[in-house]
Amino acid sequence: MSAALTRVDLLRHGEPEGGPRYRGCGIDDPLSETGWAQMWAAVGPPEGWPWRRVISSPLRRCRAFAEALAARAGLPLDVAEDLREIGFGLWEGRNKREARALDPVAWDAFYADPVAHPPPGAEPVADFQRRVTDCYRELVVAHRGEHLLVVAHAGVLRAIVAELLGGGPAALFRLQIDYAGMAGIEHGGHFGDRVCWFNASHTVVRCTGR
Repeated sequence: MSAALTRVDLLRHGEPEGGPRYRGCGIDDPLSETGWAQMWAAVGPPEGWPWRRVISSPLRRCRAFAEALAARAGLPLDVAEDLREIGFGLWEGRNKREARALDPVAWDAFYADPVAHPPPGAEPVADFQRRVTDCYRELVVAHRGEHLLVVAHAGVLRAIVAELLGGGPAALFRLQIDYAGMAGIEHGGHFGDRVCWFNASHTVVRCTGR
């Protein structure tokens, strides 16, 4: 790998315990058994791991797996506080039915325009994207020339990819990332910053050469 080329694989956490609900930075659910299986399946066997460092959100649904993988691979692990998920305010821990019951007008307004109308008490999407992307850029500079695995959240992955593609806060809601879905990014190549693949597993990408 070129000394100037930095590769980053972004990995969303797997399914957490607690079922479907608004799960932001105020909820620290652990992974379910299914979630653990999803994440190990996504990264594939250890002999194929290319990473030199693991970086994680501080929340358990990310950090526990990051710690396990780093220990298994003998890699350094860093925890980045600013890679935590967006805060959902009064909707934290509630499912969609419960959140809508709190304030149907606020719920409808959010789904009509989530940037202009965040949930009551929530972190504004623009602030969230700025927090995440500032942190991400610092990591890329600090670890230039390395191949990093970043374990984080759906919102975090969408914020990074949207910014790299020139999209503002509204673009986050036009990207879908599944549990244990991954994105591959390169910095410093012929085309500068490049999103090489999105919402796939590292195993699939390695085998197909995408």
